[in-house]
Amino acid sequence: MNLKKIYKYGSPPNFYRFVMKLEPWCLCLGLLMIAIGSIGGLFVAPKDYQMGDAFRIIYFHVPSAYLSMSAYAAMGISSIIGIVWRSNVAFAVAKSIAPFGALMTAVALITGMLWGKPMWGTAWVWDARLTSEFILLLLYLGYIALHATIKEQKRADRAASLLAILGIVNLPIIHYSVVWWNTLHQASTISKLDSPSIVGEMLWPLLLMIIGYMIFFVGVICRGGSAEVLMREKRSNWVKEV
Repeated sequence: MNLKKIYKYGSPPNFYRFVMKLEPWCLCLGLLMIAIGSIGGLFVAPKDYQMGDAFRIIYFHVPSAYLSMSAYAAMGISSIIGIVWRSNVAFAVAKSIAPFGALMTAVALITGMLWGKPMWGTAWVWDARLTSEFILLLLYLGYIALHATIKEQKRADRAASLLAILGIVNLPIIHYSVVWWNTLHQASTISKLDSPSIVGEMLWPLLLMIIGYMIFFVGVICRGGSAEVLMREKRSNWVKEV
């Protein structure tokens, strides 16, 4: 696909028609993979020799944590595109990502606390990984709040996008916090592709859940982004035709 074909989807009507075709495929495939991964993780994978069945919360904690960061990266990139090229579609995509990203971050924090209580003896500590993930939630909420409080659409887009771009610096801090500092949070287990610290019977449901979450996220953004574009372009002739 050349740049001209990519650029044409910056047009609101082309973007809308494309995501409306993509949305059902992503939602259905994502849900199917999540369902299979959940069954595999909860009922097929063997117990952990140390944590027993308590480890199974990772099948929801890890995908939501990965997605919380991936969604923010997508929101930041969309914000950059919106500011540089003044793309209404990019601003719409960024805005539609924020609520779902905040939800995934909250899920990651809550499931992490539920896992931490029996493993660490406490649900929360101001650990580097936990603290930086909590800051990520605040960044999402700040983005949403800016859009809600600034009435003029262009000013709201610009202010919220600048916050999103500045917040990108938090992503490497989250990812490398367990390397840079001595934290309670365990180190990476599946990102070491040469020798992941998890056996295959436990690994495949987790990978399926992560991919399923990502594909489902694309479907959610297709739906949210298309609705946001319709609202922003409501006076356009093509919207009236739709």
